[in-house]
Amino acid sequence: MNAVTTHEAGALEAALRARRDGGAKLLVPYITGGYPGWERAVEAAVSAGADAIEIGIPFSDPVIDGPIIQQASQAALDDGATPPAILTAVSRLDVDRPLAVMTYYNLVHHEGHERFASRLAESGIAACIVPDLPLDESGPWCEAADAAGVETVMLAAPTASDERLGRIVTRCRGFVYSVGLLGVTGERASLAATATELAARLMPLTDLPVLVGVGVSDAAQAAQAVRVADGVVQGASVMRRLMESGPDAVGDYVAEVRAAIDGRRS
Repeated sequence: MNAVTTHEAGALEAALRARRDGGAKLLVPYITGGYPGWERAVEAAVSAGADAIEIGIPFSDPVIDGPIIQQASQAALDDGATPPAILTAVSRLDVDRPLAVMTYYNLVHHEGHERFASRLAESGIAACIVPDLPLDESGPWCEAADAAGVETVMLAAPTASDERLGRIVTRCRGFVYSVGLLGVTGERASLAATATELAARLMPLTDLPVLVGVGVSDAAQAAQAVRVADGVVQGASVMRRLMESGPDAVGDYVAEVRAAIDGRRS
């Protein structure tokens, strides 16, 4: 039976819950902050039906990111992107969907937990994903984030025991990030079996939205994933389109995925 959430839902969780409980499947595209055209890509994705946006704050050693997002992050850094500059730009985005950031713990630690969390909140960021911060070491950051009103989205890996998954979903805020496969982000020819297997293990453990990310590479795979999960996070496939064809292509792709997970033709 699902564990009932006892914390107060923040902006991201409340929005995703409302959409899910209304019968919709959830779509959260990832876009690398600081990459040329990223602000227009965020706005295009929202206009095309994204339920929230995950914005990457580039870091020089992105251990979970595959070649496409590594390339985008390096291009953003080469173009002078910094966390403060990205967050300032976030505060000016003309969107009506919750925004989350994804970054690495080195940047959080360097800034300081309380200061980083406060900076996110002041910029209008609803949630934060820190993929290289283990559950067992997350307490100080989570406490600072909670105090600032920033939701900490936790990652659940296919190798985790049921006991550990239970602890992850208890600590999680916003949504549960169900990692589709072991390895780095990137596009694959087919959806890994672990993607739906892990989502199926998580769904009975929590009433938080469960979204599959890492390895969900196209509209058909997204539709396959949401047969089990509440939604999907897509990164490499979104960024490839931004890098190859610009922000309008991101909107076109998000519309295609939206139609697929809604069970209609694009």
